[in-house]
Amino acid sequence: MKAKELRELGEDELLQKNKDLLEELFNLRFQHGTGQLENTMRIPKVKIEIARTKTILLEKRMQG
Repeated sequence: MKAKELRELGEDELLQKNKDLLEELFNLRFQHGTGQLENTMRIPKVKIEIARTKTILLEKRMQG
């Protein structure tokens, strides 16, 4: 998701999105370790999405 789309979500939705992304990252790392991961570029993309959601969550909390 793009940052603009994430900013439209509520705080609860962002927390859930972040949780889902962390779970996906765990699964991707597990697949990579067992040699089952075909698209290794998905790992850094998920990390960027996690950072993006955390940043937007922080922005929302700073605003009030």
